[in-house]
Amino acid sequence: MRSMLSALLLCCSALALPAHAETYELKVTPQTVVWGHYDATEKPALTVHSGDTVVIHTLLTNSPAGLEKAGVAPAAVEPELRAVFDGVPASARGPGGHILTGPVAIAGAEPGDTLEVRILRIDLAIPYAYNAFRYGAGFLTDDFPYPKMKIIPLDAKAMVGHFGPGIDVPLAPFFGSMGVAPPPAFGRYDSAPPTINGGNMDDKALVTGTRLFLPVHAPGALFQVGDGHAAQGNGEVDITALETSLVGTFQFILHKQDPSPYPRAETPDAYIAMGFDDDLSHATRKALRNMIDFLVSARTMSRDDAYMLISVAGDVEVTELVDRNKGVHVVLPKKLFTKP
Repeated sequence: MRSMLSALLLCCSALALPAHAETYELKVTPQTVVWGHYDATEKPALTVHSGDTVVIHTLLTNSPAGLEKAGVAPAAVEPELRAVFDGVPASARGPGGHILTGPVAIAGAEPGDTLEVRILRIDLAIPYAYNAFRYGAGFLTDDFPYPKMKIIPLDAKAMVGHFGPGIDVPLAPFFGSMGVAPPPAFGRYDSAPPTINGGNMDDKALVTGTRLFLPVHAPGALFQVGDGHAAQGNGEVDITALETSLVGTFQFILHKQDPSPYPRAETPDAYIAMGFDDDLSHATRKALRNMIDFLVSARTMSRDDAYMLISVAGDVEVTELVDRNKGVHVVLPKKLFTKP
């Protein structure tokens, strides 16, 4: 028998949602952000129920001083960013650098459940982004042993970033980091390397219209989001994308007693299985096994046929190379399946 999650992934109709479903807004303040980590002991900034929708404001990962040094006018720096830098104590920061909004707790979520995050909408919050590299970070550290930062104007009407004279980058906003609390034994887990809780996946497929499925490891699930990207290339080779502030609209659906061993996603056109590891080969193996397990469960395929189908019709893609744990995802088009 298929699991509830597998049946959901194959179902085209919307789920019946609780009658009490509400919409909330979570703005950015020093009290509604988590700086640089995921942790099962974090106090929720907001608690909602399955079926509820939350509009979540987020901040880019940089400092007011850093933005101004790169050429952003002081008046164009978000007041919320200044407030967070002034109001979050050093003891609450790190070990990573991402400013994440949350956590959002989902009432009744427990280990062994799966949290479905429906990405309903993503909006640009500011008219600029930055890209930067620094010595010791990125993929070609020996080739670029110095720091550099570039401000890129964003045209929300044309949905392009003006990278330079004659170079416009099409915008496809997504959140580099979306995740839940890791198992309590992880403690304060660095926001940089993605792992079994999701987190800094830097997966550019997670745009508006995508559904993300995350295994619940702690009571409430404790969803956090940030690291907004206006656009990114697979690999994110210099360690940053078009980094910007975004506003996301998310609907949370809780699947009780339906464990998902690893993050997965579904776009309107494809299934996505993920794998994270500091070794790229190991990350690829994890993503392939994740997809095989999904096909066996959701499509009642044999493991042999699932393995073969990925080889003849799936794509293995590197999502990012620069956050210690490398990210790989396996993409399989839905159109392959001619029967529901």
